[in-house]
Amino acid sequence: MTRYRSKITIYDLKTKATKVIYTADVIWEAPNWTHDGKYLVANSAGTLWKLAADGPVPAVPEKLGLDASYRCNNDHGFSFDGKWLAFSASPPAGRGGSQVFLSTADGKDPKQMTQTGVNYFHGFSPDAKWLSFIGQRPVNGVTKTEIYRVTADGSKEEKLTDTGGYDDGTDYSPDGNWIYFNSNRLGTTNDGWDIWRMPPDGAGAKDAKAERVTHDGLEDWFPHVSPDGKWIVFLSFPHGTENHNDKMDGIKMRMIPAPGKKANAEKAKIQTLQTFFGGQGTINVNSWSPDSKRFAYVVYEALPPATPAAAPGGAN
Repeated sequence: MTRYRSKITIYDLKTKATKVIYTADVIWEAPNWTHDGKYLVANSAGTLWKLAADGPVPAVPEKLGLDASYRCNNDHGFSFDGKWLAFSASPPAGRGGSQVFLSTADGKDPKQMTQTGVNYFHGFSPDAKWLSFIGQRPVNGVTKTEIYRVTADGSKEEKLTDTGGYDDGTDYSPDGNWIYFNSNRLGTTNDGWDIWRMPPDGAGAKDAKAERVTHDGLEDWFPHVSPDGKWIVFLSFPHGTENHNDKMDGIKMRMIPAPGKKANAEKAKIQTLQTFFGGQGTINVNSWSPDSKRFAYVVYEALPPATPAAAPGGAN
């Protein structure tokens, strides 16, 4: 099995400089910025940790108050007002796959929000009334990956997409007018994974309200809108990459201006900010600083296999 070094990194939009605040020879994933701008929250070994964003380097990880029986994955994030933390995890009893939970910002008093299928949190509505998530549900014997939302009290769930392909990586715009996501819904060789958006109440009949935002040969994942609403940062894999589960060289961190009332994919001006070794866990969830000046992500480095320990007493 491949081993990886993880480097939790902060990118400064103005200076284009990067700062590595923490390095470990185990997997760390998906940093979020806390509402006060002081900490990053990331997952490792099934646990959520916070690390000071601007303190001494390397940062010292501190566990959140979440019970250790929750096995967290790399889908987690804070409400816009900073009061709530949503996260995806295997339930404490170990029944079923990933589900969405809602807790206080420090990880205490979690409540399970989803009950059916396998589900991954991805975004809060700005008013904190809805959580968007990716649901894997069987349809006529075939598991489909679509976008859903659930009320913050867990009382109502709604399906937001239903046409074609695989939808993932939702994130609300700060004004609440759009949900951005990535999809391979066009399903052709030249039109693989792109960034799309739809109104917050769904894409409508036959997903007619879904609008394409990016339009080139790279495979685009996980769009995240800056808190000031001006920029969308996202991850791009080399052309032909089928999914986001691998880590590889040549991953690009890219950015576009957030579109206005009507998206125009052909005219979107895309900037490449960084090219590095990355992939799953790099920037699954929104990681912008509250002032929109920086964002956080994880750079990986493949390590050689661990050397087996010598047998006691030496060889025979």
